[in-house]
Amino acid sequence: MRIAIPRETEANEPRVGGTPDTVKRLKALGADLVVETGAGIGSGILDSDFEAAGATIAPNAVKDADVVLKVRRPTAAELKSYKSGAVVLATIDPYGNEAALADMAKAGVSAFAMELMPRITRAQVMDVLSSQANLAGYRAVIDASSEFGRALPMMMTAAGTVPAAKTFIMGVGVAGLQAIATARRLGAVVTATDVRPATKEQVESLGAKFLAVEDDEFRQAQTAGGYAKEMSKEYQAKQAELTASHVAKQDMVITTALIPGRPAPRLITAAMIASMKPGSVIVDLAVERGGNVEGSRLGEVVTTANGVKIVGHANVPGRLAATASSLYAKNLFAFLEIMIDKASKALVVPWDDELVKATLLTRDGAVAHPNFQSAAPVASAPAAEAPAADATAAKAKAAPKKSTKA
Repeated sequence: MRIAIPRETEANEPRVGGTPDTVKRLKALGADLVVETGAGIGSGILDSDFEAAGATIAPNAVKDADVVLKVRRPTAAELKSYKSGAVVLATIDPYGNEAALADMAKAGVSAFAMELMPRITRAQVMDVLSSQANLAGYRAVIDASSEFGRALPMMMTAAGTVPAAKTFIMGVGVAGLQAIATARRLGAVVTATDVRPATKEQVESLGAKFLAVEDDEFRQAQTAGGYAKEMSKEYQAKQAELTASHVAKQDMVITTALIPGRPAPRLITAAMIASMKPGSVIVDLAVERGGNVEGSRLGEVVTTANGVKIVGHANVPGRLAATASSLYAKNLFAFLEIMIDKASKALVVPWDDELVKATLLTRDGAVAHPNFQSAAPVASAPAAEAPAADATAAKAKAAPKKSTKA
């Protein structure tokens, strides 16, 4: 059982799919670990750290690997080095990427999308959306405060009183809740909003004030899986009217709202931004999906004509790479562990397991997930080297990076 941890090829991705801790755990399960040279550098992990944990360092770690642990889905170029039948665990971002799914199917790999993990108790330890969104929410507040030219907490000094900064969180999933908690710890006065009624109690439990149009549509604006539903145009108009006057009074605004498989909803308009005070800061955590904020730009900090800064950093969890990799690697380990037979110390994928069915995207040369089978058909590839079993895939709950950015 050979497990590979390659170096991520995307320039803006410092995270890695394994750590010395998870290497040790996988070694204990009978695996041989091969880590690509320099794979952990961006997360502060040296090759010697991996070697000390029992891994082998190699320039082409994925060659002959039975399992590949990645942060992002493999590119078509990377797939050329993968053996047919390899199990690939990564955040694959399948929505709107049919060609990439077809490439993975053609390569004959069994690809699992970690972001499609069901929201059930058993899978909490495998929930990459929560682990990464939690860090994104924290980092969003830190980034906002670094751009904000004033103190966040109220200070009473001999020279006068410094008022507490007013912070508004839009979207209260994992990222939003962590943003609320972080802003509160830094001394800001925090308000928050979300279309899901269940979040009101969560917001108030953290000491923040909840703001929303609480009509019948609002009371039913949540799926059975806990994700946000897309709201009607009428509701969005009412909510925008309510929040517009509120935004004008804020020092910092953090937006985190995402809908599974759809572009990010527009929450902050140019008119709202024009009403804000000079020096105010907006952090758009949904910028990679088109943005919640009009005028936000991926990878940039934009300063508007009236002096408002709009922060659009890419890969926000990656801005805390060491911590993000540590949590992500544990998510991967927890999922991979259910695919390893403890007695034989061999890879035995339980194809009928609900978690496997929910996350399996490609297998045996085809797109296996029913939600994505519109991906272009491909020629048959060599069969995956796995125990004979039905390749039936159960309909999985869509992943948003939660109802908020992750």
